[in-house]
Amino acid sequence: MPELPEVETVKRGLTPAMEGTRITRLELRRGDLRFPFPDAFADRVSGRTIVSLGRRAKYLLVDLDDGNTLISHLGMSGSFRIEEGRIEEGAASGVPGEFHHARSKDEKHDHVVFHLQAASGPRRVVYNDPRRFGFMDMVGRADLAAHPFFRDLGPEPTGNELGAAYLAERFRDKAQPLKSALLDQKNIAGLGNIYVCEALWRAHLSPIRAAGTLVTATGRPKAQLGLLVASIRDVIADAIAAGGSSLRDHIQTDGSLGYFQHSFSVYDRESQACRTPGCGGTVARIVQAGRSTFYCATCQK
Repeated sequence: MPELPEVETVKRGLTPAMEGTRITRLELRRGDLRFPFPDAFADRVSGRTIVSLGRRAKYLLVDLDDGNTLISHLGMSGSFRIEEGRIEEGAASGVPGEFHHARSKDEKHDHVVFHLQAASGPRRVVYNDPRRFGFMDMVGRADLAAHPFFRDLGPEPTGNELGAAYLAERFRDKAQPLKSALLDQKNIAGLGNIYVCEALWRAHLSPIRAAGTLVTATGRPKAQLGLLVASIRDVIADAIAAGGSSLRDHIQTDGSLGYFQHSFSVYDRESQACRTPGCGGTVARIVQAGRSTFYCATCQK
């Protein structure tokens, strides 16, 4: 599943193509994705102007000029591509190049088409999703924070609200494994398996240690918790700068690949030497809550 850096990369790719354009028509080629589309979805969106694009956790947000926000989740295999020009004249497609692991470009998986009018002319933004685990919804912008998708989410991993004191409050007296606590979206929004593994390696913290061990008896954060927060911020920032990680299904909106996977220090590096200078350990793989965890038991304590 695309994680926060991948969704942020998609948002940044879509923004110049969609912001300020008018949706002349929303074409729905089926009645549902993972869930049914909202009632009268195409009619409510068609004719509206796109004011801005945003992101919350792993959700894309498209703000419309009538005060509504279109919510999109990419699921396991969802992607957008941008097509410029009049289709009947041959569009200049935004899906050149190859993908790290082959991703569908088959038009039979094109389920939603945004027909847009920009100052430079018409264009299309196409949502393709072979597995159909993605979904779209719409809600009033004023009601967004109370929506079931968002009301229980924790702070963004790059926002000012996330700090050692905040995590100390969330982790105090918790016997829950540290990795599981970091994946809990109520604690931090948008963190996924890849970047939790990488952040824990950077902070030299074991994924299996109890989250509460990073908090003092009086509820104050230990120094290691501050290092963990810094590591989370750094790994997310580095991944966004790299355009995300191209694993299985992620591809950017221009068809190019994210390349952060070439910077993985532990993820998917089972039995390889740990990259911590002077460590001498080997990356191991264990399973936690049904997910693969990669870490070095020698330097991550």
